[in-house]
Amino acid sequence: MTTVREAVFALLRAHGIKTIFGNPGSTELPMFRDFPGDFRYILGLQESVVMAMADGYAQATGNAALVNLHSSAGTGHALGNLFTAFRNQAPVIVTAGQQARSILPFEPYLFADQPTEFPRPFIKWAVEPARAADVPRAIERAYHIAMTPPRGPTFVSVPIDDWDQPSEPLAPRRLAAANPGDPEAIVELANDLSHARRPALVLGAGVARDGAWDAVIALAERQGASVFVAPFACRNVFPEDHPQFAGFLPASREGIVSALASHDVVLALGGPLNLYHTEGAGPHIPPDAIWWLVSDNLAQLAAAPVGRAIVANTRAIATALLDTPVPGTREGFAGRSRPAAVDPDILDDALLMQRIAALRPAGAVVVEEAPSSRPAMQAHLPMVIPDSFYTTAGGGLGYALPASVGVALARPDRKTIALLGDGSAMYAIQGLFTAAQLRLPVSFIIVNNGRYEALHSFGRLFDMSAIVGTDLSGLDFCALAEGMGVAGKQVIAPGALDDALAWSFGASVPTLVEVILR
Repeated sequence: MTTVREAVFALLRAHGIKTIFGNPGSTELPMFRDFPGDFRYILGLQESVVMAMADGYAQATGNAALVNLHSSAGTGHALGNLFTAFRNQAPVIVTAGQQARSILPFEPYLFADQPTEFPRPFIKWAVEPARAADVPRAIERAYHIAMTPPRGPTFVSVPIDDWDQPSEPLAPRRLAAANPGDPEAIVELANDLSHARRPALVLGAGVARDGAWDAVIALAERQGASVFVAPFACRNVFPEDHPQFAGFLPASREGIVSALASHDVVLALGGPLNLYHTEGAGPHIPPDAIWWLVSDNLAQLAAAPVGRAIVANTRAIATALLDTPVPGTREGFAGRSRPAAVDPDILDDALLMQRIAALRPAGAVVVEEAPSSRPAMQAHLPMVIPDSFYTTAGGGLGYALPASVGVALARPDRKTIALLGDGSAMYAIQGLFTAAQLRLPVSFIIVNNGRYEALHSFGRLFDMSAIVGTDLSGLDFCALAEGMGVAGKQVIAPGALDDALAWSFGASVPTLVEVILR
């Protein structure tokens, strides 16, 4: 017989998981007795931070990541980024410490009253095993459920005294998902495409998760289709310098209808098209258009207001459609209009994005959470290679700074650029400590406009001239960074921007550039 702990670490090792993210608490300590030398523990200074680190690491590696939390208090801290991981469809296994079984009837200090209910609805599956010997099997099941499309977080509550109990070794299993879609539906979709006058592809993050980059490029070129990115897509899904790239769809019903007005067949691959952020009226797509949706997420497809859908892997469907004939009467695709010129003498977010695009190292990965600067980023900082952009699918703040640490751990050979608003950065500023301790080559770029600028933009939709609680003046990000071991430079004039970015991009350790916008 082995111990529960030994069985769990052997199981994790067999599934390629040898990195654990956490902020340790008392009810987790026995898990780490005689910590294996081939594993590494990544310390974050708050549970929401380590959750985002695990999310970024899981997405960048393509394998489930393990994050270890404290019971109710620690799990509660992590819930914001657990929500983000759920919306990102990130395969994260959460283990949470629970008090000893013998004292649970007395509602002891730091116990979880309803451990499997607390993290819902942002998990796919949760359990507190009935016996200590069942813990390895529970974690094995949590792994496979997290990795099965649609991927997402799972949760296992483990009492403190379980880890030293005996347990039989558990042989890892392999579960392979094969979901090519309904053959008859694929034929119907191909028939609609073959008769389309002016088709459009709308691509969501599922294209990146499915590794469909090359397949959708080939499909777009074969069909002569205009290519749009779905609202709030959290990954990059198509080369944004491609002549068929038509831009980013707005998160409004009327805006989507307007953008797609000239298209008669719309194929949405890998994500929801109807991820609205404001109320609207009228049709959801142009009235005469045929709308198809393909995703591995049945919940997304069921929530779609109109259209026919196929539950499937987007790469499989895109590949299956490559031989679809193209009518000779097809009109040309709609390319993207050129962005407005950037004034080199004004230090605004447009200039910042343009200079990042010009100076970033080859293969750099951008992890972004700068909501008010996103239009400038989309206009002037194109993502042109696969798996080079990550952001939050859920909209909550405090994700990108620690997620960039997870991405850098997964991609040590590539420069990671964390592009952050000042308000966003303050939700998870503790992540700088982990980057410094691990000497990760992350360039943290803070867009400092002195307030929650996105709220001011959104407030105009409600005819609000004054927004309370949004003033962030007085923050010194270089001082904050240096206090956690990260060197920083502040930029207040356009002429200093290139030197600061070149310094940061050329560093082999974490650095921070604070850009004061005017």
